[in-house]
Amino acid sequence: QAQLAESGGGLVQSGGSLRLSCFAAPRILAKNDMAWYRQTPGAQRELVAVITRGGSTNYTDSVKGRFTISRDDAKNMVYLQMNSLKPGDTAVYYCNTEPPPVQEYLWGQGTQVAVAS
Repeated sequence: QAQLAESGGGLVQSGGSLRLSCFAAPRILAKNDMAWYRQTPGAQRELVAVITRGGSTNYTDSVKGRFTISRDDAKNMVYLQMNSLKPGDTAVYYCNTEPPPVQEYLWGQGTQVAVAS
């Protein structure tokens, strides 16, 4: 069973919304702050949003006011509500711990988000 599994990506028009979901194994959620990251071809992964075990949140400046991260530990889920999407948000989105693992095999497959202008 995958430890992390992202879903919910797709193709949307500029200004549209998507809600990304991430299943995380209980042993990961129980001990960690969680985050959403995104990556475009040729670039490093970028931290997008963080939620602590206590529910405090923080966002990179480019998504503040548009994205909302949440978690439901009882359901083993982490979410990213994305509103007012822009073409610059196009990327593969991943969830993982914050700080993230060094080992590449500890990342899920991600979910592709494409925003058309």
